[in-house]
Order: sequence, then structure tokens, then C-alpha cells
Amino acid sequence: MQIKAKKVCLIIATIALCYIAYVAIDIYLYGNNDEVLEADAAIILGAGIWGDQPSPVFEERIKHGIWLYKEGYVDKLIFTGGKGENKEFSEALVAKKYALAKAVPSKDIFIEEQSKITQENISYASKIAEDNEISNVIIVSDPLHMRRAMLMAQDYGLQAHSSPTPTSKYVTLKSKLKFLAREVFFYLGYRICRLF
Repeated sequence: MQIKAKKVCLIIATIALCYIAYVAIDIYLYGNNDEVLEADAAIILGAGIWGDQPSPVFEERIKHGIWLYKEGYVDKLIFTGGKGENKEFSEALVAKKYALAKAVPSKDIFIEEQSKITQENISYASKIAEDNEISNVIIVSDPLHMRRAMLMAQDYGLQAHSSPTPTSKYVTLKSKLKFLAREVFFYLGYRICRLF
């Protein structure tokens, strides 16, 4: 009986590991998909600030959003991200100032300054989209973040397309693996939570 229980546990563990590996591969491959097309707005997901400047990771996202705007793919930019602990500015406000300095008109920029996590980024941005009759959007983030972000966008009823940053500050194998492991954890956690 004990041997049978061990075999069942081994089978369950093997299935779980295979599923985790499948999710990791899916997240990695999904990040290579750029579905860029004309849309009403780009939603740029927050990623931290250093004082009154975007973190290097956030800056890449902001730059990509501005590129989408200047190339005519989107008419509006929605920057997301609230004010972190002991921070003077919100992530979204820092992003807006960055975009203004790059000659993006203020009238074409929306910001939400309440969010702390990705799900809140998407939730508050979807409210801005609804209030301003924005029907379709492009989600901008790092490649490895796109799978989870797009699932959340779908759950919040956004007609969304994925456009990951073409450049990233996660360049070393170690940093990529760490980011991927984190995304697998949060993606699986989100999938479980959304069942309830």
C-alpha cells in the first residue's frame, strides 16, 4: 500500500513538473509575438521609478509606447503605475513627463496613479479606456511579462494586442531565468485565483 502511494505521488509530481515546464516555455515563446497593429491606445505597464526618472526597465516600455504613438499605431498612451512607498511621484506621472519631453502632446496621454501590481495596472487602465471610448488597445511590457498581462487584459474585457518591448534590460541568462521563474509563479497563481 505504501509503495502504491509513493508511485501515485511520483506520478503527480512528474505531471506537475511537466506542466510547470510547459507554462515556462509558453511564457517564453509568447513573449516573441508582436501583434502590433493600429489601435486606439497603448497601455504601458508600470515598472518602477528611481526618484523622478523611470527605472531602466520602465524606460524601455515607455520608449516603445512612444514609438507606437509616433509611428501612428496608436492615438493615445495610457501610462500605469501608482506611487510606491517613500516615493514623491507615481510611476505614471514620471512616464507622462518623459513622454512630454519627447514631444507627445498632453491631450494624448492618460495616466492612472492608483495601481501597485499588474492586475491593478490592467484594471484601472481598462476603466480609462471605457470612460474615453477606447475600444482596442496594445499592451506594452517586457516580453516575459506579456503572457500574464494579456490574460488579465482578456479577463477585464479589453480588446487587446500584444507588443513587447524590442529591447529589455533583462539581458543576462541569470536575469532572464529569474524573471521567467517569477512570471511562472505569478502566472500560475493568477490562473488558480481566477477560478474562484
